[in-house]
Amino acid sequence: MLLYRILMALLVPILLLRLARSGHLSERLGFGPRPAPGPSLWLHGASNGELASARWVLEAVLAARPGLQLLVTVNTATARAMVAGWHLPGVTVAFAPLDGWGAAGRVLRRWQPLGLVLIENELWPARIAAAAQQGLPVLVIGARISERSAKRWQKLRGLIGQTLARVAWLSAQDDTSMQRLLGLGLPAKAAGPVLALKAFTPKMAPEPPFAAPAPRAETLLAASTHDGEEALILRGFLASQFRFLIIAPRHPRRAADIAGLLTTQNIRFAQRSRDETPGPETQVYLADTMGEMPLWYAMAGACVIGGTFADKGGHTPWEPALAGAAILHGPSLHNFAAPFAALDAAGGAIAVTGDLAAALAGLDAARQAELAAVARTVLRPEGDPQALLDGVLAHIAAERP
Repeated sequence: MLLYRILMALLVPILLLRLARSGHLSERLGFGPRPAPGPSLWLHGASNGELASARWVLEAVLAARPGLQLLVTVNTATARAMVAGWHLPGVTVAFAPLDGWGAAGRVLRRWQPLGLVLIENELWPARIAAAAQQGLPVLVIGARISERSAKRWQKLRGLIGQTLARVAWLSAQDDTSMQRLLGLGLPAKAAGPVLALKAFTPKMAPEPPFAAPAPRAETLLAASTHDGEEALILRGFLASQFRFLIIAPRHPRRAADIAGLLTTQNIRFAQRSRDETPGPETQVYLADTMGEMPLWYAMAGACVIGGTFADKGGHTPWEPALAGAAILHGPSLHNFAAPFAALDAAGGAIAVTGDLAAALAGLDAARQAELAAVARTVLRPEGDPQALLDGVLAHIAAERP
């Protein structure tokens, strides 16, 4: 832990220079908004996906504890805007403090929260240590760790072990993640219920932002794509029966590169960030925004999961399955190995090992519906959401020590 603190002390000045240019430096240093009088809770999630999946937990906690103030901290501007756009009473959103220079301690002193709730993999050592040193329960929901990450963490076993030892209660997404975390130092008494947060996200039917130039069965989504994947998926799309492709890159800052790819191939496309509406002849829609994936899942009959062709480990299969889109994926799956393995074993997804166009060829409306039905069955919600909620509420029941 000492070595980590020294390293962060050296890195923070570099980060400060970057943050000074982007704004919100005071929040990053822990000088963020102040609470009104009354009990409060600190919840932290990295970005849109994690926070959207945990929204139902957030709302349930607020309903169970009237008058509770909730500080939600985030790592990205888009997540900050998303949470602010929920307009939930009692919720304040801010950028997360740096994991050094006492920033987390300043937030804790300002808010005096009943506990710290972390979503998925946001296990920042100094932040967790600061909360534990004040006698506050550190809770983790939706925890997930791949085999690859577990091997990396094993090399930092001392630091990771100390950090996990300070966790009072943890709910993992799957049994494999729970066992890996226990092996890395999570106390057995801290093991809570196992369930995937995304599986319990209320299904919504978002209003389409435009009339698509093709029916859903002829609309293909490239979801959360990384560098190199757009070209591969575009080739498959152009050789297939699909008439409309939605490209939703994982990082919208790559939009200019993707637009350049489309332009060089004389593709007729419209771009979300430019508020362009697709016309009857539009082939591709570049959805270069954050927080709108439910829109694109609902419009597409089939979805190619990004990060599975690039070596990124893949992104969630839960959301397209819940939206009723047929799932196709490449070989890189380590971030969600268990659900993808279950889907493939049951015939609820198409594993693309060769030509994408060949995989798309047989995907008519009936086949899409068949795949989607199997995927919904395989990824049906498991676990007890009330047990998760009860665990969180039990740990924040007491007043601050």
